Amino acid sequence: MAKRDYYEVLGASRGAAADELKKAYRTKAKELHPDRNSDNPKAEEQFKEVNEAYEVLKDADKKAAYDRYGHAAFEGGMGGGPRGGRPGAAGQGDFASAFSDVFEDLFGDFMGGQRGGGGRSRAQRGSDLRYNLRVTLEDAFSGIQKTINVPTSVACEACRGSGAEGGAEPVTCPTCSGMGKVRAQQGFFTVERTCPTCNGIGQTIKNPCKTCHGAGRVEQDRSLSVNIPAGVETGTRIRLAGEGEAGLRGGPAGDLYIFIEVRDHAIFQRDGAHLFCRVPVTMATAALGGEVEVPTIDGGKSRVKVPGGSQTGKQMRLRSKGMPALRGGGIGDMLIELAVETPVNLTGRQKELLREFEKLSEDNNPEGRTFFSKVKTFWEGMKG
Repeated sequence: MAKRDYYEVLGASRGAAADELKKAYRTKAKELHPDRNSDNPKAEEQFKEVNEAYEVLKDADKKAAYDRYGHAAFEGGMGGGPRGGRPGAAGQGDFASAFSDVFEDLFGDFMGGQRGGGGRSRAQRGSDLRYNLRVTLEDAFSGIQKTINVPTSVACEACRGSGAEGGAEPVTCPTCSGMGKVRAQQGFFTVERTCPTCNGIGQTIKNPCKTCHGAGRVEQDRSLSVNIPAGVETGTRIRLAGEGEAGLRGGPAGDLYIFIEVRDHAIFQRDGAHLFCRVPVTMATAALGGEVEVPTIDGGKSRVKVPGGSQTGKQMRLRSKGMPALRGGGIGDMLIELAVETPVNLTGRQKELLREFEKLSEDNNPEGRTFFSKVKTFWEGMKG
């Protein structure tokens, strides 16, 4: 069976340039890839035919011979072709190389972003940075604008981030022709490795910048203004896009992530949007009832009514006196827990009044008096 014209196989015009041939090859390879045509039994043979055609036409010497002699240029009668081999053998022997090109084109977007000349990304994105920021509970309540100093890498001004002296553009690596990788044929297999000249970037710099030594960036402290929204809590993360480490050789900068830590407060304890505090009250206020003044997180004060007969541990709630919710949802409450104080350093008159109060309490509560009498008798018996 006669072979089809290689240009016809790729769907390219005769005499097409290398870029046009590569584009046509990738289009056909995608269209005929066996994984995409599981229901077409002819797809695999057509895919191999496309690979064979491209392996000849992408090589300048083979292409010139094919343009002049056609398929006969690689048959035995022509001395084995320009490189002493048949195109079928070349197409099959370098099948791994062709498949690698297709794989990169199909899945390159998932494997690392920009690519230069079919190789690795020339301009590399900068790393993301983390900054830990401590704020007070009052700052977390109201929100605040903070200025921070971040040690990071920024684009070199001397070379405008290119890494070349005077801002000149890097040149294509002569070893890998901008691919960022080199291939070596070992029998049936093709081994691919990172280019040793450009370290996989695909470009080299003839005259590196004296300031950044070819990196395109320098170390520097940056001053940034950060808006801390109301309602943040420990663990809240704020992202500043493009404020991370500068990219290599003009690549995009990474992001800066600010992690919030809210300091412990002397009065308030926090539970989400709610605040909790203990308020001391006198024994008289707890017994008779009254009012106490309590501080609030906004710097003000609120008066709270204490009902008579209150005990230590009694809780009361002040609505909407807590923390604002970070993403809406209103304001939390403040929970107050009473702590009844026992008086100390009593005067003689105060002690006398308390004894009188105790006697009156026993007279008003015979059952309680009987109980305490039994306790007193028990302890006296233990002493005897």
